[in-house]
Amino acid sequence: MLVRIIKSYKNIVAVCDSELLGKKFESGKFQLDIKESFYKGEEKTESETIEVLKKMAREDATFNIIGKRSVKAALQAGIIGEDAIGKIQDVEFALVLL
Repeated sequence: MLVRIIKSYKNIVAVCDSELLGKKFESGKFQLDIKESFYKGEEKTESETIEVLKKMAREDATFNIIGKRSVKAALQAGIIGEDAIGKIQDVEFALVLL
């Protein structure tokens, strides 16, 4: 998984499954555009990603999460529930504004 922390007035954590980087998925009027300029970050293991997500949740960050493995890590970190998961062309995603 790729993890990128964008420093802002409220930190933004972008997490995506590595193989999705640079791809675009559409469904009707909705789309997921996994741009390298936003999502390209450090490659992390599942356990490393979970720890980053937990830490950043304590720091009141927002989250953009795309991909089955990334969404699973967010579930395990406790920052989303099953009801927060969306899907476009079988690609899972979640947006979290804490």
